[in-house]
Amino acid sequence: MNRKIRVCVVDDSMLFREIIARGLETDPMIEIVGKAADAFEAKDIILATRPDVVTCDIEMPKMNGIEFIRRLMTMYPVPVIAVSGLSHVVFDALSAGAVDFVGKPDERSPQNVSSVINELIEKVKIASRAKVAPLLPGMRKAGDNAIPVQPDRIIGIGASTGGTEAIYRLLQDLPDSIPGIVIVQHIPPVFSGLFAQRLNDQTHFRVKEAENGDPVEPGTVLIAPGNKHMRVIKAGRRYKVELSDGPKVNGHCPSVDVLFSSIAQQCGRNAVGVILTGMGRDGASGLLAMRNQGAYTLGQDESSSVVYGMPKIAYEIGAVAKQVPLPEMAKAIADGLRKMN
Repeated sequence: MNRKIRVCVVDDSMLFREIIARGLETDPMIEIVGKAADAFEAKDIILATRPDVVTCDIEMPKMNGIEFIRRLMTMYPVPVIAVSGLSHVVFDALSAGAVDFVGKPDERSPQNVSSVINELIEKVKIASRAKVAPLLPGMRKAGDNAIPVQPDRIIGIGASTGGTEAIYRLLQDLPDSIPGIVIVQHIPPVFSGLFAQRLNDQTHFRVKEAENGDPVEPGTVLIAPGNKHMRVIKAGRRYKVELSDGPKVNGHCPSVDVLFSSIAQQCGRNAVGVILTGMGRDGASGLLAMRNQGAYTLGQDESSSVVYGMPKIAYEIGAVAKQVPLPEMAKAIADGLRKMN
Protein backbone atom coordinates (compact mmCIF):
# COMPACT_ATOMS: atom_id res chain seq x y z
CA MET A 1 0.00 0.00 0.00
CA ASN A 2 1.30 3.45 -0.89
CA ARG A 3 2.13 5.71 2.03
CA LYS A 4 -0.26 8.50 2.92
CA ILE A 5 0.08 11.99 1.46
CA ARG A 6 1.36 14.24 4.25
CA VAL A 7 -0.36 17.64 4.32
CA CYS A 8 0.20 20.84 6.31
CA VAL A 9 -2.79 23.22 6.55
CA VAL A 10 -2.05 26.95 6.90
CA ASP A 11 -4.92 29.32 7.72
CA ASP A 12 -5.28 32.10 10.28
CA SER A 13 -8.87 31.04 11.01
CA MET A 14 -9.14 28.16 13.47
CA LEU A 15 -12.55 27.34 12.00
CA PHE A 16 -11.23 26.96 8.45
CA ARG A 17 -8.10 25.13 9.62
CA GLU A 18 -10.31 22.52 11.22
CA ILE A 19 -12.78 22.37 8.31
CA ILE A 20 -9.94 21.77 5.85
CA ALA A 21 -7.91 19.43 8.06
CA ARG A 22 -10.85 17.26 9.11
CA GLY A 23 -12.23 17.25 5.58
CA LEU A 24 -8.93 16.12 4.06
CA GLU A 25 -8.50 13.37 6.62
CA THR A 26 -11.78 11.79 5.57
CA ASP A 27 -9.74 10.40 2.68
CA PRO A 28 -7.71 7.37 3.81
CA MET A 29 -4.79 8.40 1.60
CA ILE A 30 -4.27 11.78 3.31
CA GLU A 31 -2.65 12.51 6.67
CA ILE A 32 -2.52 15.95 8.32
CA VAL A 33 0.97 16.44 9.78
CA GLY A 34 0.59 20.06 10.86
CA LYS A 35 -1.74 23.04 11.22
CA ALA A 36 -0.48 26.62 11.34
CA ALA A 37 -2.14 29.97 12.02
CA ASP A 38 0.40 32.16 10.21
CA ALA A 39 3.42 32.04 7.95
CA PHE A 40 6.00 32.00 10.75
CA GLU A 41 4.36 29.10 12.55
CA ALA A 42 3.96 27.35 9.20
CA LYS A 43 7.67 27.67 8.40
CA ASP A 44 8.66 25.86 11.59
CA ILE A 45 6.06 23.12 11.11
CA ILE A 46 6.98 22.57 7.46
CA LEU A 47 10.71 22.28 8.20
CA ALA A 48 9.99 19.88 11.08
CA THR A 49 7.45 17.63 9.33
CA ARG A 50 8.50 17.85 5.65
CA PRO A 51 4.97 17.59 4.21
CA ASP A 52 4.22 16.44 0.67
CA VAL A 53 1.65 19.21 0.10
CA VAL A 54 0.76 22.49 1.81
CA THR A 55 -2.64 24.20 1.67
CA CYS A 56 -2.27 27.91 2.26
CA ASP A 57 -4.70 30.73 2.94
CA ILE A 58 -3.89 33.97 1.09
CA GLU A 59 -5.20 36.62 3.50
CA MET A 60 -3.22 36.17 6.73
CA PRO A 61 -1.72 38.47 9.38
CA LYS A 62 2.04 39.14 9.71
CA MET A 63 2.76 37.88 6.18
CA ASN A 64 0.21 37.23 3.43
CA GLY A 65 0.05 33.88 1.72
CA ILE A 66 1.48 35.11 -1.58
CA GLU A 67 4.69 36.38 0.01
CA PHE A 68 4.90 33.24 2.15
CA ILE A 69 4.58 30.98 -0.91
CA ARG A 70 7.26 32.99 -2.70
CA ARG A 71 9.68 32.62 0.23
CA LEU A 72 8.77 28.98 0.81
CA MET A 73 9.73 28.09 -2.77
CA THR A 74 13.32 29.24 -2.14
CA MET A 75 13.58 27.61 1.30
CA TYR A 76 11.66 24.35 0.90
CA PRO A 77 10.08 23.84 -2.52
CA VAL A 78 6.83 21.95 -1.94
CA PRO A 79 3.57 21.78 -3.88
CA VAL A 80 1.22 24.44 -2.49
CA ILE A 81 -2.52 24.72 -3.07
CA ALA A 82 -3.78 28.25 -2.45
CA VAL A 83 -7.11 28.52 -0.61
CA SER A 84 -8.81 31.89 -0.88
CA GLY A 85 -12.18 33.57 -0.85
CA LEU A 86 -10.71 36.39 -2.94
CA SER A 87 -10.84 35.20 -6.53
CA HIS A 88 -8.72 38.04 -7.93
CA VAL A 89 -5.58 37.07 -5.95
CA VAL A 90 -5.31 33.39 -6.90
CA PHE A 91 -3.25 34.09 -10.02
CA ASP A 92 -0.77 36.06 -7.91
CA ALA A 93 -0.44 32.94 -5.76
CA LEU A 94 0.16 30.81 -8.87
CA SER A 95 2.80 33.28 -10.05
CA ALA A 96 4.46 33.01 -6.63
CA GLY A 97 4.76 29.24 -7.03
CA ALA A 98 1.47 27.61 -6.00
CA VAL A 99 0.54 24.69 -8.24
CA ASP A 100 -3.24 25.06 -7.92
CA PHE A 101 -6.04 26.77 -6.00
CA VAL A 102 -9.51 26.32 -4.58
CA GLY A 103 -12.08 28.83 -3.43
CA LYS A 104 -12.64 29.02 0.32
CA PRO A 105 -15.77 27.12 1.38
CA ASP A 106 -18.84 28.86 2.78
CA GLU A 107 -19.01 27.46 6.30
CA ARG A 108 -22.76 28.22 6.41
CA SER A 109 -23.42 25.77 3.58
CA PRO A 110 -22.68 22.09 4.33
CA GLN A 111 -23.18 21.31 0.63
CA ASN A 112 -20.60 23.91 -0.41
CA VAL A 113 -18.14 22.75 2.24
CA SER A 114 -18.50 19.15 1.03
CA SER A 115 -18.02 20.20 -2.60
CA VAL A 116 -14.88 22.24 -1.85
CA ILE A 117 -13.39 19.49 0.33
CA ASN A 118 -13.93 16.91 -2.43
CA GLU A 119 -12.25 19.25 -4.92
CA LEU A 120 -9.38 19.88 -2.50
CA ILE A 121 -8.86 16.15 -1.87
CA GLU A 122 -8.53 15.56 -5.61
CA LYS A 123 -6.14 18.48 -6.02
CA VAL A 124 -4.01 17.39 -3.06
CA LYS A 125 -3.57 13.98 -4.72
CA ILE A 126 -2.57 15.64 -8.00
CA ALA A 127 -0.28 18.14 -6.23
CA SER A 128 1.52 15.33 -4.40
CA ARG A 129 2.84 14.22 -7.80
CA ALA A 130 3.62 17.73 -9.04
CA LYS A 131 7.14 18.90 -9.72
CA VAL A 132 7.96 22.21 -8.05
CA ALA A 133 10.84 24.07 -9.68
CA PRO A 134 11.44 27.62 -10.89
CA LEU A 135 10.40 28.09 -14.51
CA LEU A 136 13.25 29.06 -16.75
CA PRO A 137 12.86 32.26 -18.75
CA GLY A 138 11.61 31.88 -22.29
CA MET A 139 13.92 31.67 -25.26
CA ARG A 140 12.54 34.95 -26.70
CA LYS A 141 13.41 33.79 -30.22
CA ALA A 142 9.97 33.19 -31.66
CA GLY A 143 9.79 36.60 -33.27
CA ASP A 144 13.23 36.63 -34.92
CA ASN A 145 11.56 36.38 -38.32
CA ALA A 146 8.08 37.56 -39.23
CA ILE A 147 5.43 34.88 -39.61
CA PRO A 148 3.06 35.41 -42.56
CA VAL A 149 -0.41 35.26 -41.01
CA GLN A 150 -3.04 33.46 -43.08
CA PRO A 151 -6.73 33.71 -42.10
CA ASP A 152 -7.18 29.93 -42.26
CA ARG A 153 -4.41 29.16 -39.75
CA ILE A 154 -5.18 28.45 -36.10
CA ILE A 155 -3.39 27.44 -32.89
CA GLY A 156 -5.11 25.25 -30.29
CA ILE A 157 -3.72 24.90 -26.74
CA GLY A 158 -4.86 22.64 -23.91
CA ALA A 159 -3.66 22.50 -20.29
CA SER A 160 -4.60 21.61 -16.73
CA THR A 161 -2.58 21.68 -13.48
CA GLY A 162 0.27 24.16 -13.85
CA GLY A 163 -1.23 25.42 -17.09
CA THR A 164 -2.17 28.97 -16.10
CA GLU A 165 1.48 29.95 -15.61
CA ALA A 166 2.65 27.87 -18.58
CA ILE A 167 0.15 29.61 -20.87
CA TYR A 168 1.08 33.03 -19.49
CA ARG A 169 4.78 32.45 -20.16
CA LEU A 170 4.11 30.96 -23.59
CA LEU A 171 2.04 33.96 -24.69
CA GLN A 172 4.77 36.30 -23.48
CA ASP A 173 7.23 34.52 -25.78
CA LEU A 174 5.10 34.32 -28.93
CA PRO A 175 5.44 37.03 -31.58
CA ASP A 176 2.73 39.65 -32.10
CA SER A 177 2.08 38.52 -35.66
CA ILE A 178 0.52 35.10 -35.23
CA PRO A 179 -2.73 33.30 -36.11
CA GLY A 180 -5.66 33.27 -33.72
CA ILE A 181 -5.28 31.12 -30.60
CA VAL A 182 -7.99 29.09 -28.84
CA ILE A 183 -7.32 27.69 -25.37
CA VAL A 184 -8.93 25.21 -23.02
CA GLN A 185 -7.50 25.44 -19.51
CA HIS A 186 -9.21 23.30 -16.87
CA ILE A 187 -10.50 26.05 -14.60
CA PRO A 188 -13.71 26.80 -12.68
CA PRO A 189 -16.31 29.36 -13.82
CA VAL A 190 -15.52 32.98 -12.82
CA PHE A 191 -11.81 32.17 -12.70
CA SER A 192 -11.69 31.65 -16.48
CA GLY A 193 -12.79 35.25 -17.00
CA LEU A 194 -10.23 36.51 -14.46
CA PHE A 195 -7.55 34.42 -16.15
CA ALA A 196 -8.40 35.91 -19.55
CA GLN A 197 -8.31 39.43 -18.07
CA ARG A 198 -4.90 38.80 -16.52
CA LEU A 199 -3.49 37.59 -19.83
CA ASN A 200 -5.03 40.55 -21.63
CA ASP A 201 -3.44 42.97 -19.17
CA GLN A 202 -0.02 41.33 -18.96
CA THR A 203 0.69 40.04 -22.48
CA HIS A 204 0.76 41.75 -25.88
CA PHE A 205 -2.28 39.83 -27.13
CA ARG A 206 -5.96 40.70 -27.03
CA VAL A 207 -7.27 38.00 -24.72
CA LYS A 208 -10.89 37.42 -23.75
CA GLU A 209 -13.14 34.78 -22.31
CA ALA A 210 -14.83 33.33 -25.37
CA GLU A 211 -18.43 34.10 -26.21
CA ASN A 212 -20.52 32.11 -28.64
CA GLY A 213 -19.74 33.14 -32.22
CA ASP A 214 -16.50 34.97 -31.45
CA PRO A 215 -14.22 35.03 -34.52
CA VAL A 216 -10.76 33.49 -34.25
CA GLU A 217 -8.57 36.36 -35.43
CA PRO A 218 -4.80 36.95 -35.69
CA GLY A 219 -3.38 38.41 -32.50
CA THR A 220 -6.43 37.35 -30.48
CA VAL A 221 -6.63 34.64 -27.81
CA LEU A 222 -9.95 33.07 -26.79
CA ILE A 223 -10.19 31.26 -23.44
CA ALA A 224 -12.97 28.69 -22.99
CA PRO A 225 -15.37 29.60 -20.15
CA GLY A 226 -15.05 27.43 -17.06
CA ASN A 227 -18.35 25.61 -17.59
CA LYS A 228 -18.71 25.43 -21.39
CA HIS A 229 -17.27 23.20 -24.06
CA MET A 230 -15.66 25.19 -26.88
CA ARG A 231 -15.48 24.05 -30.51
CA VAL A 232 -14.05 25.67 -33.62
CA ILE A 233 -16.25 25.87 -36.69
CA LYS A 234 -15.34 27.07 -40.16
CA ALA A 235 -16.78 30.35 -41.47
CA GLY A 236 -15.57 30.75 -45.06
CA ARG A 237 -11.76 30.89 -44.93
CA ARG A 238 -11.89 31.90 -41.28
CA TYR A 239 -13.05 30.32 -38.03
CA LYS A 240 -15.28 31.13 -35.10
CA VAL A 241 -16.00 29.39 -31.82
CA GLU A 242 -19.16 27.68 -30.67
CA LEU A 243 -19.87 27.22 -26.96
CA SER A 244 -22.18 24.59 -25.56
CA ASP A 245 -23.34 22.96 -22.36
CA GLY A 246 -22.87 19.26 -22.06
CA PRO A 247 -21.61 16.43 -19.90
CA LYS A 248 -17.99 16.39 -18.83
CA VAL A 249 -15.57 14.73 -21.21
CA ASN A 250 -12.63 12.98 -19.54
CA GLY A 251 -13.93 14.51 -16.31
CA HIS A 252 -13.81 18.09 -17.57
CA CYS A 253 -15.97 20.87 -18.98
CA PRO A 254 -14.45 22.53 -20.91
CA SER A 255 -12.60 19.58 -22.40
CA VAL A 256 -9.40 19.80 -24.42
CA ASP A 257 -10.49 16.78 -26.45
CA VAL A 258 -13.68 18.56 -27.52
CA LEU A 259 -11.68 21.55 -28.75
CA PHE A 260 -8.92 19.55 -30.46
CA SER A 261 -11.38 17.18 -32.15
CA SER A 262 -13.23 20.13 -33.67
CA ILE A 263 -9.96 21.64 -34.90
CA ALA A 264 -9.02 18.32 -36.52
CA GLN A 265 -12.37 18.21 -38.33
CA GLN A 266 -12.62 21.87 -39.31
CA CYS A 267 -9.01 22.98 -39.82
CA GLY A 268 -7.04 19.92 -40.93
CA ARG A 269 -3.43 20.69 -41.81
CA ASN A 270 -3.86 24.43 -41.19
CA ALA A 271 -3.50 24.05 -37.42
CA VAL A 272 -0.92 23.75 -34.67
CA GLY A 273 -1.93 21.80 -31.58
CA VAL A 274 -0.15 22.19 -28.23
CA ILE A 275 -0.71 20.11 -25.10
CA LEU A 276 0.79 21.45 -21.90
CA THR A 277 1.20 20.33 -18.29
CA GLY A 278 -1.70 18.61 -16.55
CA MET A 279 -3.03 15.45 -14.93
CA GLY A 280 -5.07 12.89 -16.82
CA ARG A 281 -5.61 12.07 -20.48
CA ASP A 282 -7.82 14.93 -21.68
CA GLY A 283 -6.61 16.19 -25.05
CA ALA A 284 -4.61 13.12 -26.08
CA SER A 285 -7.15 11.61 -28.49
CA GLY A 286 -8.09 15.02 -29.88
CA LEU A 287 -4.45 15.87 -30.53
CA LEU A 288 -4.00 12.51 -32.26
CA ALA A 289 -6.97 13.35 -34.50
CA MET A 290 -5.31 16.68 -35.31
CA ARG A 291 -2.04 14.99 -36.23
CA ASN A 292 -3.83 12.41 -38.36
CA GLN A 293 -5.42 15.28 -40.30
CA GLY A 294 -2.03 16.87 -40.99
CA ALA A 295 -1.77 19.40 -38.14
CA TYR A 296 1.58 20.08 -36.49
CA THR A 297 1.42 18.85 -32.90
CA LEU A 298 3.60 19.69 -29.91
CA GLY A 299 3.75 18.43 -26.33
CA GLN A 300 5.43 19.92 -23.29
CA ASP A 301 8.29 17.74 -22.11
CA GLU A 302 8.57 16.08 -18.70
CA SER A 303 11.37 18.29 -17.39
CA SER A 304 9.34 21.50 -17.66
CA SER A 305 5.87 20.13 -16.79
CA VAL A 306 4.44 20.66 -13.32
CA VAL A 307 2.47 17.45 -13.87
CA TYR A 308 3.59 15.26 -16.77
CA GLY A 309 0.27 13.54 -17.34
CA MET A 310 -1.63 14.92 -20.33
CA PRO A 311 1.49 15.46 -22.48
CA LYS A 312 2.83 12.04 -21.51
CA ILE A 313 -0.28 10.16 -22.61
CA ALA A 314 -0.51 12.21 -25.81
CA TYR A 315 3.11 11.35 -26.58
CA GLU A 316 2.65 7.67 -25.81
CA ILE A 317 -0.27 7.27 -28.22
CA GLY A 318 1.59 9.02 -31.04
CA ALA A 319 -0.29 12.32 -30.92
CA VAL A 320 2.81 14.48 -30.39
CA ALA A 321 5.09 15.13 -33.34
CA LYS A 322 7.66 16.87 -31.15
CA GLN A 323 8.23 17.19 -27.40
CA VAL A 324 9.53 20.59 -26.33
CA PRO A 325 10.57 22.25 -23.04
CA LEU A 326 8.27 25.14 -22.17
CA PRO A 327 10.97 27.82 -22.68
CA GLU A 328 11.37 26.62 -26.28
CA MET A 329 7.67 26.10 -27.06
CA ALA A 330 7.06 29.52 -28.63
CA LYS A 331 9.92 29.01 -31.08
CA ALA A 332 8.65 25.52 -31.93
CA ILE A 333 5.17 26.91 -32.65
CA ALA A 334 6.62 29.68 -34.81
CA ASP A 335 8.83 27.23 -36.71
CA GLY A 336 5.82 25.01 -37.37
CA LEU A 337 3.79 27.93 -38.69
CA ARG A 338 6.60 29.03 -41.00
CA LYS A 339 6.74 25.53 -42.51
CA MET A 340 3.06 25.82 -43.42
CA ASN A 341 3.64 28.91 -45.55
